[in-house]
Amino acid sequence: MTERHPAYPRVIELFVPGKTLAGNPLGDPAQRRMPVYLPPSYDGVKRFPVIYLLAGFASTGQSFLNYSFGRQTVPEMAESLIASEAMKEAIIVMPDCMTRYGGSQYVDSTATGNYETYLVREVLPFVDSELATLPERKHRAIAGKSSGGFGALRTAMRHPDSFAAVACHSGDMGFDLCYKPNFPAAARVLEQYGGSISAFFTNYERSLKKPSKDFALLDIAAMAASYSPDAGKAAPENMRLPFDPYTCEIVEDVWKEWLAFDPVSMIDEETCQEALRSLELLYLDCGTADEYNLQFAHRIFSAKASFYAIEHRYEEFMDSHANTSYRYAVSLPLLSEAVA
Repeated sequence: MTERHPAYPRVIELFVPGKTLAGNPLGDPAQRRMPVYLPPSYDGVKRFPVIYLLAGFASTGQSFLNYSFGRQTVPEMAESLIASEAMKEAIIVMPDCMTRYGGSQYVDSTATGNYETYLVREVLPFVDSELATLPERKHRAIAGKSSGGFGALRTAMRHPDSFAAVACHSGDMGFDLCYKPNFPAAARVLEQYGGSISAFFTNYERSLKKPSKDFALLDIAAMAASYSPDAGKAAPENMRLPFDPYTCEIVEDVWKEWLAFDPVSMIDEETCQEALRSLELLYLDCGTADEYNLQFAHRIFSAKASFYAIEHRYEEFMDSHANTSYRYAVSLPLLSEAVA
């Protein structure tokens, strides 16, 4: 273990073998680099709780280390919070679940790979075997923003044996509100490529500067690969869009598949309600000016949680969707307390 420099938080890299991701449909790397923040008193003997932090769409674990003037990285934030005694010491693991399409949504898909299984059944035991963790569920939390918030919340609902606390920052939910309004923009981009997903990805991947106007289709295509894969087609056509590319009318059977992933729908299932009730902490927040209408979706989710007698904490703050990583300064202390 390298000596800790007093001015910098200690961040190491683990290389996860990725046996779960071997032979994935997109040919993405199986072995992944995973940054890990180690708290000040970590010495390899004393054991610590673990917070798993999931990145948003088009980002990955390394993104939490990106320097930005005037803004702390997540490890710097955690170090400051611990130094001020606002946060209890915890290991923070930042997995890599990136795909060729910009993200996996942390779900198992025949179009991208088994990223949900990878996270829960491979990454978790790997971390417990490599680091001095407290390996019980009661000492493990999961959190994230945007697609990462969706991944954290959905994973906790589906794997109540793995996590005791969850923080969802502006997580994807209320798909009618957050995804459907972007279908026309995605359809317009697709039309420019003759309706060909392959032509779109060929151009996008070859562009040294990614066309910003094309992001709408990239985002929806990645969601389609996650929620409505088409195993009968080769990449990058191995997905079914939830709308008609010409008329933009909803394709009901495909849209129904999408809605099965929506936390606003999932919370109506008794097994998901039981999973959420078992948590020590369920924290959600969202900006009041979120461009994807997620403030409305989170209000719906919170109202349903209250109706189902699920204890939770929901907050809103004055901001939009982007550049809100400062909200981790709210959730990290809560999570560390819940799994201490």
